[in-house]
Amino acid sequence: MAHHKSAQTRIRRNARRFAINHARKGRVRSFIKRVEVAISAGDQSLATDAFKAAQPEMMRGVQKGVFHKNTMSRKVSRLNARIKALVTQAAA
Repeated sequence: MAHHKSAQTRIRRNARRFAINHARKGRVRSFIKRVEVAISAGDQSLATDAFKAAQPEMMRGVQKGVFHKNTMSRKVSRLNARIKALVTQAAA
């Protein structure tokens, strides 16, 4: 148990931040999951709509310091490439 006032405050603050960051991570993962489900279903228009909703949420996670910028940029790039690949599969 912390004995200093500042240490006790940090413990409380860290618990609050953990809860907020944990919820934000789950929210981002849910948005990504919606895109992946649409991709696996082969529905290009639904995947595009889900991706347009997910991309700002992913970048918001970066701005809030929950995710690293390069990690989210990589995920955005790979999701976008998979959505574009659906178009070529449908045309072929």
